[in-house]
This record gives sequence, structure tokens and C-alpha cells, in this order.
Amino acid sequence: QVQLVEPGGGLVQAGGSLRLSCAASGSIVSIHDMGWYRQAPGKQRELVATIASGGSTNYADSVKGRFTISRDNAMKTVWLQMNSLKPEDTAVYYCNAELTDYYSRRRDYWGQGTQVTVSS
Repeated sequence: QVQLVEPGGGLVQAGGSLRLSCAASGSIVSIHDMGWYRQAPGKQRELVATIASGGSTNYADSVKGRFTISRDNAMKTVWLQMNSLKPEDTAVYYCNAELTDYYSRRRDYWGQGTQVTVSS
């Protein structure tokens, strides 16, 4: 069984910073892409940032220059450093990992989500 656990999140003022983390555990052979998505009330879930196992990254235009995604393959952990936060960044943030498990199944897994609220 595979789990993605995301502590963190919280309330921050506009212009502030927050760091999210997500640790994968369980019957994992290898982790491929990892990423962060978010869903604001009344909106669809959208990509925030992804990072491949080799370190290449991809960002939504709305967060480029403000957010940084990173990972540690040995720790099976991905982080999202969020700077210069704006009220429109308020959403539930979900960790995602595409991985291969002990049964050779390659599929996506999701964290439980963590609330980020940015006050103006």
C-alpha cells in the first residue's frame, strides 16, 4: 500500500511565504514524476508544478518566479516553496506522485490535500 502524506499548509498574509512537503511511503519501487496541484472553491483542480525524477521542472504560468518545487529521491519527498503569496493562491493543495509499486503497477497517487489560505 502506498501513502502520500502532506503536513503543513496554513494561513499566511499576502506577500508571505509557506513551504509544503509531501512524503511517500509504502510498497514503492520507484517514483517517477512528482507534483503539486491545487483546487480553489468552485474551480477545477489545476497543475501548480511538477518535477521529474531527474530534476526537470514545470510550472504553471501563474506561479513562475514565485514557487519552487524540489524533491529528494532517497527520502521520497517533494517540497513546494511558495513565496510572494497572493490571495488568489488560496486553495487546497494536493501532492501527486506517479510511481511503480512492488506489483509492477505504474499509477498516480494523491495526497489528502492541505489548505493554504492567503489573506489580503
